[in-house]
Amino acid sequence: MNVVKAKKQTNMRSAGADHAQHLDAEKTMSLEEALEFIMEDECLEVTPNFVRIRKTILSQQQRGRAKGVKKQAVEA
Repeated sequence: MNVVKAKKQTNMRSAGADHAQHLDAEKTMSLEEALEFIMEDECLEVTPNFVRIRKTILSQQQRGRAKGVKKQAVEA
């Protein structure tokens, strides 16, 4: 055992582990505001109690494929 050398600390928490993730508060929108806000790949669901914005194609993989097909159609 060498007294001059410092012991390596192996049981330390990582610096990034203490950062908590947080979500921003939901933004309540009227129907008109939601229509202005949505992108072309999203749709608006309107129920008596809620106005929801969601993707028309739910799977991220399928959205990527659709985007590629659309890009090829524009180039052709």
